[in-house]
Amino acid sequence: MQLDTIIAEPHEAYTLIDSGHGRKLERYGPYSFIRPEPQAMWAPATGDWQADGEFLPAADADGGGRWHLADHVPESWPLTRGDVRFHAANTPFRHLAFFPDMAPQWDWMAARTRAGDEVLNLFGYTGVGSLLLAGQGARVTHVDASKKAVAAARDNQALSKMDDRPIRWLVEDALKYTEREVRRARRYDGIMLDPPKFGRGPKGERWELNETLPELLAAIAQLVDDRSKYVVLTAYAVRMSALALGVLMETVLPRGHVQIGEMAVREEARGLLLPTAIFARWTPEKPD
Repeated sequence: MQLDTIIAEPHEAYTLIDSGHGRKLERYGPYSFIRPEPQAMWAPATGDWQADGEFLPAADADGGGRWHLADHVPESWPLTRGDVRFHAANTPFRHLAFFPDMAPQWDWMAARTRAGDEVLNLFGYTGVGSLLLAGQGARVTHVDASKKAVAAARDNQALSKMDDRPIRWLVEDALKYTEREVRRARRYDGIMLDPPKFGRGPKGERWELNETLPELLAAIAQLVDDRSKYVVLTAYAVRMSALALGVLMETVLPRGHVQIGEMAVREEARGLLLPTAIFARWTPEKPD
């Protein structure tokens, strides 16, 4: 199985300006920030980083720490991707309320999505991907266990002036909802999922990627068929191989083609590639 690299190039909403010495300097619209980045083991292009804020990690390597922001940085600000507008914000988990390296995945799915397609977005977060696919005319079911994330997704829908699009925003446990869809004999034209390493459902349901992902993919396999167009799985900050994701997908999903690899962001300063995540995606036939 060949490993591919999907690269997010600098775009209007986001640019990786520079990286090195365990940190990265990024631009989110008009504001720039410094965040920890353990994989940036090289030296930065320049040591003179000017930013509007920095996330300083604490002892908890999985997310502890806090933002130090200049007074002029607002609580949130709007960004644009295609026809979709959404809010960026400095969250307590060091993120900026969306994942910019997902842009090539969104574009790949959008190119395969047609009006009337049924799409399921599990662990959908603040809804940028859901809105982009709804912009293609898809009927989207967006599922996330966080009431706050779904509220932010609804706000992004209003900001994008897409209130008329057929999107169902659900605060649900991803596995339980998928299993219910199987019992309802539902099918989908496309499914995307971006599960965390660990998590809790709205009723305290426990999620652990290594243990629960096989069960979730087995349920997803019953929601797709040879007329479906894609299943896209991404995973961040995990001690897991893309090859493992690919083999799992091959053994569980219907016969088709599985592509695997890494996701990366291209640095503006030197064109270096900063790895961010691993992925596996299924299609019923090998894409051109």
